[in-house]
Amino acid sequence: MANMKVNVNAVWNDGVKGNGTLNANFLETKIAIPTSIGGSGDGANPKEVLVSSVTTCYTATLVFVLESRKLPVVELTVGSEANIADNEFKITHYPHIVLSSDATQEQIESAQRAAEAAEKGCEVGNLLKKADVKIKVQAKVSAK
Repeated sequence: MANMKVNVNAVWNDGVKGNGTLNANFLETKIAIPTSIGGSGDGANPKEVLVSSVTTCYTATLVFVLESRKLPVVELTVGSEANIADNEFKITHYPHIVLSSDATQEQIESAQRAAEAAEKGCEVGNLLKKADVKIKVQAKVSAK
């Protein structure tokens, strides 16, 4: 992992029922404590921010892998779902990779493998795995 310095600032107002803002170079979002534990719910909660971070990492890694394979990608979307229980934290990424209509079967298969490779190459996901977070990928590849 390359050396990197990240600065994030949080400002909070009005106690547990309040909310705040989270700011970084290119990020600004409202944050709050979930209503389920007595907060206002008027902003992203810490788990949403964490899952957003790993989704961003996975997506950027996938873009890099797809581009390095010179695949004819015309559209990419990634949805992620976290299931959080007392004894398990599991994240599943659902990338949908759309290749150009003239994509070959070999390119479609390469895109499918790229979705798996990106999960293994995502540094944020790899950090979470060290904390026993389970991360899976269920990719869909199609041609348009």
